[in-house]
Amino acid sequence: MDRLDETLAPAIPVPQAPVAPPSIEDGLPPGRRGWAVTTLVIAVGMATLDTAIANTALPTIAADLKASAADSIWVVNAYQLALMVSLLPLASLGDILGYRRIYIVGLALFTLASLVCAAAWSLPTLAIARVFQGFGASGIMSVNTALIRFIYPARSLGRGVGFNALVVAVCFAVGPTVASAILSVASWPWLFAVNVPLGLFGIAVAIPALPHSVRAPHRFDVTSAVLNAGTFGLLIVAIGEAGHQASPLLIAAEFLGAGLFGLAMLRRQTAHPAPMLPVDLFRRPVFALSAVTAVCSFAAQGLAFVSLPFYFQGALGRTQVETGFLMTPWPVVVAVVVPIAGRLSDRYPPAILGGFGLAILSVGMALLAGLPAHPTVLEISWRMAICGFGFGFFQSPNLKALMAAAPPGRSGGASGIVATARLLGQSIGAALVALCFGLSSSGGAALALALGAGFAGAASIASFLRLVPRDAATV
Repeated sequence: MDRLDETLAPAIPVPQAPVAPPSIEDGLPPGRRGWAVTTLVIAVGMATLDTAIANTALPTIAADLKASAADSIWVVNAYQLALMVSLLPLASLGDILGYRRIYIVGLALFTLASLVCAAAWSLPTLAIARVFQGFGASGIMSVNTALIRFIYPARSLGRGVGFNALVVAVCFAVGPTVASAILSVASWPWLFAVNVPLGLFGIAVAIPALPHSVRAPHRFDVTSAVLNAGTFGLLIVAIGEAGHQASPLLIAAEFLGAGLFGLAMLRRQTAHPAPMLPVDLFRRPVFALSAVTAVCSFAAQGLAFVSLPFYFQGALGRTQVETGFLMTPWPVVVAVVVPIAGRLSDRYPPAILGGFGLAILSVGMALLAGLPAHPTVLEISWRMAICGFGFGFFQSPNLKALMAAAPPGRSGGASGIVATARLLGQSIGAALVALCFGLSSSGGAALALALGAGFAGAASIASFLRLVPRDAATV
């Protein structure tokens, strides 16, 4: 497709240095931009939902496939592991081959794997299909933020990343509710089958609509990709094992292995002109602080969204449907606030907007942790709304700060860190919830929410630190 475009294009002088065409640098024209955003919404929405819905469907899947609860967890783990080990390598490959190509191939793989998931006849078949689905989701999520940089003009970057943040936040939050709704009228394979027509439509729109980007001249570093897989694969497994109180010796060995792989990767990446793990970008204080802010804030969100359903159904005796409604104020307020925060981030420092939002989130989670013994729907709802306001107000300004801190040629690396920080934070949050319930079965939810308030407070401090003047740093 790219070669055909180049053949049909009018002859123009080729510059010595690779630069993007002016139309790409300035974003797409409004009509084409709308179609490009449409395919991103479809793909990012599906990939995010599939991170959340499998948890809800696990008991049903395990019963249907005659698998134990311990074995069925691989339906979730296979997807998450594939996602985590491939995000940064695929983001790096996007710099080299073009973000558009990685996205389209990722969406095609995700769609095909979803069809196989729907037709799976055994747990091993489903787990293997989920691995490929995770790789496809990684192709989408590793470069979607980088593509936004070429879809929207520079003056509207905040609006673009804000809309992307809205899709991610809402889909993650409503995932359990969507899964419950589908399972109430259909069998579990339909959780995956619904992705197929949406994926095919997304591919058909993506091919003519998505912009081309400048390709980096360096080669893909296979050794770094292997070291990255060892680092993040062992790290995610260790975090999960720690949350479920596995053998301390096994957990220590996994963390040690992750550390050794990570040190080897850092040593190799330090001298690389465009490292897969973007150590060059982490030397920029704003980028590093924005990444820390993202990990802490998504850990807080994970602590809330994993613990609250247990609290609502276990302690309060609510049904699954009622639990979905009680969770609704958070994503609804996020949907209202995120576009506003995105527009504000085009005019005001993201450090202030993000720090303010995270402080509100910390207060909201502390209020949830202090719920009375028998709260009313109103007492729960306004606290959830406060959390949604704070979380929504932080997301798009922080995304803009991360992407703006990286030069255009390193958009892939920055986009990969955006997705990695989100998934790492959510994994940490989920593991800590399991640990909290292990320490106190009756007060586990309150403990998890209080811990989430602490994470949000730490993230707020990290956000405000971006205001400290530094050389080559922009807030």
